[in-house]
Amino acid sequence: MAASTRSTPAADHPGMGLRERKKLKTRVAIRDATYRLISEQGYDATTVEQIAEAAEVSPSTVFRYFPTKEDIVLTDEYDAVLEAELQARPSDESIIDSLKHVIAQAVHLGFDDNPEMSRLRTRLQVEVPAVRSRMMESMSVTGQLLCRVIGERTGRDADGLEVRVYAMALVGALMETTLYWAEHGHREELRDLMDRTLETFSVLESHPVTAMRSIAATTGAERPQTTGPQ
Repeated sequence: MAASTRSTPAADHPGMGLRERKKLKTRVAIRDATYRLISEQGYDATTVEQIAEAAEVSPSTVFRYFPTKEDIVLTDEYDAVLEAELQARPSDESIIDSLKHVIAQAVHLGFDDNPEMSRLRTRLQVEVPAVRSRMMESMSVTGQLLCRVIGERTGRDADGLEVRVYAMALVGALMETTLYWAEHGHREELRDLMDRTLETFSVLESHPVTAMRSIAATTGAERPQTTGPQ
């Protein structure tokens, strides 16, 4: 879908100042040009110089907005929106239920709006080692976002070990879900896969032993019976 025919974050936030709107439009133009070129000629064959020309900016402008080509592929404008959505959820709601609501919003914003770009993005995460590596690095940013929300919700230290472990476990699980979606040809609905992932966390929290037995049975990975030390 052409960039001119879809909504942009700038259009969704008319209260932004002119300077911020211009910056956002430039970022979107660079990203759209990148995906268009990659879809036509592949990731490795697409250069920053080509991206700059297609976006009608200079190469230095591209690097000012995105330090690497991988960042162009992975960066979006929705983290602040999603953090605000999480913070707006009821304080007595479980973090898993809050995430279900927010992920539904994320799928709408980041995937339903441009499904072709979303499928290409996740396919690159699977197929291009540099993109996969950068994605792993960027997980910490989303993890910190979740730590802040969990800390505010529970009154715990956002930098506490338990909060960090829980947040990064969630982030890792959601990342694996998008990779699974791409590895299986995007056949299933991403929202359904995300719900299954979060439901696993819900069951683990409430019935950990039953959950692990269920997972083992589903995957055929039940622990073999032993008769004790030999």
